[in-house]
Amino acid sequence: MPDRPAPTGPDPALPATSALDEFRDSLSSWLRDNLTSEEVAAGRAGLLNTETIEILRAWNRKLADAGWAAISWPTEFGGRSATIAEQLAFHEVMIGADAPGPVNSIGVANIAPAIMAFGTQEQTDRFLSPMLRGDEIWCQGMSEPDAGSDLASLKTSAVPDEGAFIVNGQKTWNSLGEFADWCQLYVRTDPSVAKHKGISCLLVDMRSPGIEVRPMRSMGGETVFSEIFFTDVRVPATALLGSIHEGWRVAMTTLSHERAGVARFHLVLTARFTELLDDAHRAGVVPTPVQRDRLARLYASIAAMRYMTTRELEAVGHGGQPSPAMGSLTKLMWAQATQELADLAVGLFGSTTLDGSWTKHLVASPGVSIAGGTSDINRNIVAEHGLGLPR
Repeated sequence: MPDRPAPTGPDPALPATSALDEFRDSLSSWLRDNLTSEEVAAGRAGLLNTETIEILRAWNRKLADAGWAAISWPTEFGGRSATIAEQLAFHEVMIGADAPGPVNSIGVANIAPAIMAFGTQEQTDRFLSPMLRGDEIWCQGMSEPDAGSDLASLKTSAVPDEGAFIVNGQKTWNSLGEFADWCQLYVRTDPSVAKHKGISCLLVDMRSPGIEVRPMRSMGGETVFSEIFFTDVRVPATALLGSIHEGWRVAMTTLSHERAGVARFHLVLTARFTELLDDAHRAGVVPTPVQRDRLARLYASIAAMRYMTTRELEAVGHGGQPSPAMGSLTKLMWAQATQELADLAVGLFGSTTLDGSWTKHLVASPGVSIAGGTSDINRNIVAEHGLGLPR
């Protein structure tokens, strides 16, 4: 059985340079001076509540003031215009230090690039700075009860009405919905055309009359997601992001500023795999030959994810085009490895897993093959766009 998973330090696919070493050292030094045990504990909890959200908001402001909240953003918006190699180094150092990222993770990684690409000057001026600092938290209104991974089938409607849109419908599986100040909402504005052509994107104030948020309790007892109901919600026409009926383009915008975010998959798995080995060692658990074989296979899977991701990102960093299937393939590998890791923990620790530190991993693992696009959808993307197979 390997003593440690694939290393989390500088990747051989991205040769270390003095500038990159200085970048790592600068971040590491800043974390030593600024990161507190309270902030680490709040990040480890992985669950926002009235207590942790204020701790993480304050941490987010520290990150923003030091220029670490969104290093991939252009400098004009408060980022560092970081290279792919710097983004990878950033994730390595942050995860290695157990440091929380920005509390507004969805806004920073997903919504901000769309506002930068499609927003008006007024929208970029109004939204990006408070988003970066965590002063305003954002959620995404995509999934619906009958339109999960099939975004184009959404039914929430927005009807023009004297300089505004009247919105009616329901969204579900909404991350951060319970705490969100704003929502990037995808709505149907033209039901008469092909389903992906009649969608628009609105930036909606969650305090608007007619919006009801209902937290959803998971089988682990957490309220990670919410349902959001819209009843005759009046949204000003100035909230339109991009052109009318062009919401599909907004949704499909390549996250060019956060390509290295896919590295978090293998980095988080590496840390969790190490945690599993350390916990087993402390508990005096001796794996059976079958368990040793499974641990070795999982070690190899995580290493394969790491080298596949860094090779692809190195090509992008040198001006190449990313594979359209890379994100889906990485997501598939991450889901499989996460579920295998949870199952291995049950086998190693037995019934103690049910009330120990691995409980959260165990109850969350079934959902990873659904969140962010189901495994079936991702397999289709890999088959069609990666392998060129017919629909």
